Amino acid sequence: MSTIVSVNLAVPQPNPAKGVGVTGIDKRPVDHPVPVRAPGPKTTGLHSGLVGDQIFDIEHHGGDDQAVYAYAREDYDWWQARLGRPLANGLFGENLTTEGVDVNGAVIGERWHIGPRLVLQPTFGRIPCVTFGHRMGEPHWVRTFTRADRPGAYLRVLEPGEVRAGDPVTVADRPAHGVTIARAFRAYLTEPELLPELIGIDGLPDDLRETLAERLPRQR
Repeated sequence: MSTIVSVNLAVPQPNPAKGVGVTGIDKRPVDHPVPVRAPGPKTTGLHSGLVGDQIFDIEHHGGDDQAVYAYAREDYDWWQARLGRPLANGLFGENLTTEGVDVNGAVIGERWHIGPRLVLQPTFGRIPCVTFGHRMGEPHWVRTFTRADRPGAYLRVLEPGEVRAGDPVTVADRPAHGVTIARAFRAYLTEPELLPELIGIDGLPDDLRETLAERLPRQR
């Protein structure tokens, strides 16, 4: 069965990775339903798609195409075996920790029906940053995370609703192009020869499509 095992909201903390400011990467499970809605364009708000979840680096995070971040419990377990330490839900900064959902194998543009009303749509994978690296405290974490090809998925909100731990997840309307979160992640970071197929698919964020189109001539 595919379910949400944890809904996680930010606990604001100082950001030692940058020396100044505050970060919302520290997300902790809550035991109540959380409303989810489209947050609006990036840089216009200090919240994600989950009510009560704060964002502080609005240049790089948030906005409608990164409204929700999901990570699979199965991938946490994979990391636990390699890092030799327990990893709690929310440690990677995800809003939704899933079980039984192939998050990295999700096709960009498919639909996730969660609980009675909420509908989300995968858009792209999570690009690791210096704040994430500092939080993990692992040598060369950004490189390690990139090479593992287990980025988790950002999602946009197609239909607002509520989410709570235990909600079922049903995947529907999977596009025929077949480009997954993991494949798009590789195209962006490690396999530029995949860029042409990525740029042409539906469901990709417009700003990302523009960035990739600018890079494409240099790959020919």
